Amino acid sequence: MNERILVIDDDPDVRSLVEMIFKPQGMITHGACTGAEGLKKAYDLHPDLIILDLMMPIMDGFEVCSRLRELSNVPILMLTARTHDSDILRGFNVGADDFVKKPFSRPELEARVRALLRRNQNRASESSATVNQYEDDILHIGLEDKSVVVNGKNIALSPIEFSLLSCLVRHKGQVVSHRELMREAWGESYSCSNSTVSLYVHYLRKKLEDAQQGGHQYIHTQWGRGYWFAPKDEA
Repeated sequence: MNERILVIDDDPDVRSLVEMIFKPQGMITHGACTGAEGLKKAYDLHPDLIILDLMMPIMDGFEVCSRLRELSNVPILMLTARTHDSDILRGFNVGADDFVKKPFSRPELEARVRALLRRNQNRASESSATVNQYEDDILHIGLEDKSVVVNGKNIALSPIEFSLLSCLVRHKGQVVSHRELMREAWGESYSCSNSTVSLYVHYLRKKLEDAQQGGHQYIHTQWGRGYWFAPKDEA
């Protein structure tokens, strides 16, 4: 299997316990004892799943989760001793995928981790099986020949604009983070601000305006997280 799990928790016993549970199953676990260290390891390792403690000093799990969502759509499972509905709702609002309450049972943790990994693998296979094109009655996008046609008219996009559009189309229906869009369009080593991504998305929307006159919006904003492409027949 070789899935990589990043455990961000200031309790070394929890980190050791998670490793003990999943190592025999062929999963590789990495640990981080602070939110800042966890963010760095998430960026460096690109884990398949993150287990995140909610109550940590300096930077709590809410803030870490929010920042992770600027980097990636990786599944995030929050561990928490706080059981108030408001805490769980806040966690979902900042991007958590699921919760396990402390103290947790081994079977429950295993089941929830496997469910999140399976869901993510299904999304990945759907994305990879995609689509070398997108087409509806108004808009055609050819990912291989880099063509965009709106109402029968060819639309010229810059290389950056097409890279952004291609990334959004390949992950249609899923939020793509600012960081992922930066990597796709400008490369791993290039650093730019979220406002630069927003500016190019604005350019894209302007060029697709004719396709959106029927009232359908193709590119949506998920505030604080990124953007997503909505196919016309699934809106």
